[in-house]
Amino acid sequence: MSLTVQIHKNVMSDEQFFEFCQMNRDLKIERNKNGKVLIMAPTGSFTGNYNVELSSDLVFWNRRHKKGKVLVIII
Repeated sequence: MSLTVQIHKNVMSDEQFFEFCQMNRDLKIERNKNGKVLIMAPTGSFTGNYNVELSSDLVFWNRRHKKGKVLVIII
């Protein structure tokens, strides 16, 4: 679940956006080059388990097919 908010780039400076993110550290917040702000809900144990299962499936598949590397990036 996520919420996308359109904010004109001139409304919130980079410094103000950084401060906004610091005041809301429990949320995952991103802003694209067009000023759209994406706020994603924190994940819980269900999502974490799903992500681990999916990542494991990819690793095991790749071990059989040797198609490259599987990377998991945790932010």
